[in-house]
Amino acid sequence: MASTVPTSPSPSSKHDAARTPGYRQLLRTPGAWAFVLPGFAARQPFAMLTISIVLLVEHTTGSYGTAGAVAAVTGVAMAVCAPRGGRLADRFGQRAILVPGIALHAASVGALVTLGLVHAPVWALFAAAVPTGATVPQIGPMVRSRWAVALDGSSTRPSPLAQTAAAFESVTDEFTFVIGPVLATALCAGAHPAAGLIAEATLTLAGGSLFAAQRKTAPAPQRTAADGGTRRGSAMAVPGVRALVIAFLGIGAVFGGMQVSITAFTEEAGHPGISGVVYGTFAAGNMLAGAAYGAVRWQRSPRRRLLAAYSALTLACVPLWAVQTLPVLGGLGLVVGLCIAPTLITGYTLVDALVPAATRTEAFTWLTGAVALGQAAAVTVAGLLADHAGSHVGFTVPLTGTAVALVTLAGLRGHLVPAPRSVVAAGVIGHRRAVTVD
Repeated sequence: MASTVPTSPSPSSKHDAARTPGYRQLLRTPGAWAFVLPGFAARQPFAMLTISIVLLVEHTTGSYGTAGAVAAVTGVAMAVCAPRGGRLADRFGQRAILVPGIALHAASVGALVTLGLVHAPVWALFAAAVPTGATVPQIGPMVRSRWAVALDGSSTRPSPLAQTAAAFESVTDEFTFVIGPVLATALCAGAHPAAGLIAEATLTLAGGSLFAAQRKTAPAPQRTAADGGTRRGSAMAVPGVRALVIAFLGIGAVFGGMQVSITAFTEEAGHPGISGVVYGTFAAGNMLAGAAYGAVRWQRSPRRRLLAAYSALTLACVPLWAVQTLPVLGGLGLVVGLCIAPTLITGYTLVDALVPAATRTEAFTWLTGAVALGQAAAVTVAGLLADHAGSHVGFTVPLTGTAVALVTLAGLRGHLVPAPRSVVAAGVIGHRRAVTVD
């Protein structure tokens, strides 16, 4: 049942009111700035990766379908490997996984750039795309895990600032997607087709190293049975996490379908250089909605909010295929972006409540990986559709992805009610049953 505001506050409710979620209070959390600023720098390259691959490969092959397929291989590799990397980070610590990962990623990007510029066969580009995606640093999930530790510590109840932190991270993510595509497009169009990927690799090394150096704010490694500690399973054993993964696959379809279709649309309109600006408008809507959403103290349950936000997102994708002009596309992209943020924020808030600390980073990487996998599929399909039928048909991909995910999510909504934090901590993952309903 959705909570209501009491007419006569008790001492505990007065205390909660004093802790009404707010960004100012959130950023006063001890140690927060030590990982917020490096985390922002370290995640910027991720926003440049897909569009930089599309622009380089399309330039060297002349095909959006091929470009989308190479970018999709990168996304699939990331989706497959990210949860395993999150699990290792939970077990051994973030720095132990991040330091070698950023070096391997930079080397893989270098190989992909070289193969693209020498017009290597498509299979060689696919081969280079696999390690490029597999080694993408999972900065977002790592930052979210640090927020969870900073806010909750060993508390048996979620922090009232948990949703504010999720909103703040969504805003930060989308701010990078406002900057990243514009920067990548400008570099590829104004300097060299490979400049976007070269900048991505350079920023990954610099930002990732800076973030990894912040060791005091990192979650402590969680021991497993093999190490003499407690036994823990995978975060995917939690039914609610599986439901959220499906939802985030649909969100990935929006990101991928929009990215390729906007690029194709602007080229058809004779203005290929502004594709990053148009996509940045879409990301700006996401960022603005995230900032507003996190500042509200919501009374309805997260499950209801998630279903409502996802329904709005699906409806916002309906008119995209009929767009005829760039200004209208920019306006509709803004609306779609406004609907994405509430979905992402509520999903991350729910997953934090659904899993214990021992699998927190892994759980966040499952969601990030789901977005990457959905984006990979959408980039491939939208690229092929844009090649053969034009950008308008490519815009049907976001609608299809969100519609299918919405129907599935509605059917699995019973798994999205978190158990009390103390029950989550004590229970065996995959064998908890929530008894409350909204």
